[in-house]
Amino acid sequence: MEDKRILYVSSEVVPYLAENEVSLMSFDVPKMINDRGGQIRIFMPRYGNINERRHQLHEVIRLSGMNLVVNDMDMPLIIKVASIPKERIQVYFIDNDEYFKRKSTFTDEDGSLYPDNDERAIFFAKGVVETVKKLNWVPDIIHVHGWLASLLPVYMKHYYKDEALFADTKIVTSVYAPGYEGNLNEDMLGKVLFDQVPEASVAALAQSTYENLMKVAVDHSDASIIASPAVSDSLKAYVEASGKPFLPYVEKENFAAAYTNFYKNEVL
Repeated sequence: MEDKRILYVSSEVVPYLAENEVSLMSFDVPKMINDRGGQIRIFMPRYGNINERRHQLHEVIRLSGMNLVVNDMDMPLIIKVASIPKERIQVYFIDNDEYFKRKSTFTDEDGSLYPDNDERAIFFAKGVVETVKKLNWVPDIIHVHGWLASLLPVYMKHYYKDEALFADTKIVTSVYAPGYEGNLNEDMLGKVLFDQVPEASVAALAQSTYENLMKVAVDHSDASIIASPAVSDSLKAYVEASGKPFLPYVEKENFAAAYTNFYKNEVL
């Protein structure tokens, strides 16, 4: 993977959030590629429960300052950055006070999903792409982890389809165990359609379950990875029937060689 550029876009990454299968793999995979000579960047949301002082986040003024439109509303984009200690890995944080300045990630104190998680996902997807454009850093692969990041493949294939910067970029989505129960906002489909995304390509979002969200991400990716042994049989079957390259689940102790070979032989 020498000199290949891989952009990791995740809803959760250690050490900034608690350990789970998404946050751990969102650190372990980039670290592995970084150690093998690849050039990597990581993007994640800047949730309010991330301790900025302890992790030494600071705002990047030259990247911040633009407004992103979400469902006809102008929402200011703030970009912060930090380095993972001892790893020489930069992490970029997509921030907005309205969407992310709250003391939890996806649910309120009662355990209920935030009603604007759909808008947060749209804002995050657009924020990542707009920031990468400003950096003028062209990734060979964008690897998506976690359901809050799962709209990025949709926006790359439709909203940003004419961006010459990404003409040769491939998208890989890792599919994990169910990240939430129930549905996101009932108006989610309409908010995505507002951005001129063809309805036929995202019709499943009318019922915005975790499984439907991941199916839409798989539809708009160039390849997929089954990243958890707890992925439902129906979602595994959907990935396998997609007609696109996919990597079956690999135990963590064996993932490095499997992921590297998959990138080289099936994606690039």
